[in-house]
Amino acid sequence: MVPLRFFVLLVITLTLVHGVEEEQPPNVVLIFTDDQGYEDLGCFGSPLISTPHLDRMAAEGRKFTSFYSANSVCSPSRAALLTGCYPTRVSVPGVLFPRHDTGLNPDEITIADVLKERGYATACIGKWHLGHKPSLLPTRQGFDSYYGIPYSNDMTIDPAATLDDEIVFRAGMTRERLVGTENPPKNWVPLMRDEAVIEYPADQTTLTKRYTEEALQFIEENVEKPFFLYLPHTMPHIPLFASEAFRGTSRRGLYGDTIEEIDWSVGQILQALKDHGIDERTLVIFTTDNGPWKLNKGRGGSAYPLRGYKFSTLEGGMRVPCLMRWPGRIPAGTVTDTVAATIDLLPTLAKLAGGEPPSDRVIDGRDIWPIMAGLPEAQTPHEFYYFYKGQRLEAVRSGPWKLRRVGKTRREEASVALYHLGDDITESVNLAEKHPDKVAELTAKMESFDASLKAAVRPAGKD
Repeated sequence: MVPLRFFVLLVITLTLVHGVEEEQPPNVVLIFTDDQGYEDLGCFGSPLISTPHLDRMAAEGRKFTSFYSANSVCSPSRAALLTGCYPTRVSVPGVLFPRHDTGLNPDEITIADVLKERGYATACIGKWHLGHKPSLLPTRQGFDSYYGIPYSNDMTIDPAATLDDEIVFRAGMTRERLVGTENPPKNWVPLMRDEAVIEYPADQTTLTKRYTEEALQFIEENVEKPFFLYLPHTMPHIPLFASEAFRGTSRRGLYGDTIEEIDWSVGQILQALKDHGIDERTLVIFTTDNGPWKLNKGRGGSAYPLRGYKFSTLEGGMRVPCLMRWPGRIPAGTVTDTVAATIDLLPTLAKLAGGEPPSDRVIDGRDIWPIMAGLPEAQTPHEFYYFYKGQRLEAVRSGPWKLRRVGKTRREEASVALYHLGDDITESVNLAEKHPDKVAELTAKMESFDASLKAAVRPAGKD
């Protein structure tokens, strides 16, 4: 006869194993807007832009008020998001254009790669901007499918792009005209499916709507398995476009129209998750790639109360709005000012999916699940967080302190500013002369980290 204690142990073991087998890892929806200001959501204080769905997401989830991108322009910020690395480390330090044949190296391991290995269906819907050549597209970076424009919407087209047999031409364009052109019109960008152009020029007034429709279809097709939906919106990068249903409806002009249409899109996705009964096993993350353009006539966003804009390592260029929602797992209606960043998403999502981040290379991000879950002992994993502009390391944040060094590369000719962000979120008071020891400490950290990073830079991809 089997002793009772062994029988009980067997039952407990089988129950635990069964529970692990039955528990499906969370679906992940990662929504990434383009050039949206820190203030440009109702829940972040916008007085003129209405975002009820995102505000509800904040009420049902967690708002991050010290969340950072890893760069203040498009391509590097996306490379960082997907690889968990400072973009200079993966050799995507600046913006890519249609004339370039480089991009994110396919040998890099992206969030999609990590989750695909765990059995996830993966899709990228929207703006890619990490290389438009065939070997550099999302389908070569862990994504099962791709639908969107390959770079910023103010660019053109590479005349050598692969054209789908059923491509839709608009605005008088033809296959013959496209192949024969030397200077494709600015702001005429291609819409792609997987690795071929299916529409040129893309009807940008309908992009947000069509991205949303594609996202809803992807969710519906993958209800029974875990999925990763990466939805990097084209808007509100300039030129601004909104569909007829939203154009002229915002109190913030066309810029506000684009944000309010994105908010509608978020509402559609949240509703779909509920309708399909997968709301409570889906993590939804909303953030943006960098700060807003500094533009007149209301075409750019607002970084208030932060100082600076896109292209800058000031807070307004790199501190971004972020919301995370996962019913029952992320505490509702909570706010954290703990420092976290887009580079933390890869290691965090890897752990949530039951895997591990890559161990064969340096990953700069860290697991921030304790912060997301609102654990009382949670602290930032970044004793030092670094701000790169291209190849140049310009700033570092450590606790409430931020040191920024801009100008000439020689130390004695650099402009040095030290800010206490806890007291001075606007970066208005330079405390460098009052705290020379802190300046020296942070300068040494910057120089040491930059040297170590650049000694181990990984190559860009090239088609």
